Amino acid sequence: MPSIYLSPSTQEFNPYIIGGNEEYYMNLIADAMEPYLYATGIDFTRNTPDMTAASSIAASNSGNYDLHLALHSNATADGSGRRGSEVYYYPTSERGRRAAEIIANNLQIIYPVPGGVRAIPTTSLGEVRRTRAPGVLIEFAYHDNYEDATWIANNINAIAQNVVLSLADYFGIPFRTPQG
Repeated sequence: MPSIYLSPSTQEFNPYIIGGNEEYYMNLIADAMEPYLYATGIDFTRNTPDMTAASSIAASNSGNYDLHLALHSNATADGSGRRGSEVYYYPTSERGRRAAEIIANNLQIIYPVPGGVRAIPTTSLGEVRRTRAPGVLIEFAYHDNYEDATWIANNINAIAQNVVLSLADYFGIPFRTPQG
């Protein structure tokens, strides 16, 4: 059975333009993912809101996971209202790249601006650089952009289902929806 470390953002200090914050919405997505993960047969361990990125990385590294999956939303430094979905992976990690590309390709199906979704290599994000397991960090959309923040808030289940479908594809197992 494949196993992931699920790491929704612990950044409650990142406010959404529509109310709420990054930690709140990413935990809603993680909550919605759980039934799909169970149904699909993907084992997982999950961080908690009182953790930090560093303690989430340490917890992930203390286990034996096939993938470290971080859930985030983005913001611009200048408030420019940018849109898009970015899926990050470590440049030398073939498995991380493959997972990121599958996730990005599937997010294009549900994100309102498909051309704005891309997989991007990075060496600056700890949750892809410092994890033993291949790491992927998803920035679903920009929470300081009204359309993007609203899209996240209105599509929690669709986003969760899409990500678990991507994980099933990555692990080569059938995707299953929860029964009952």
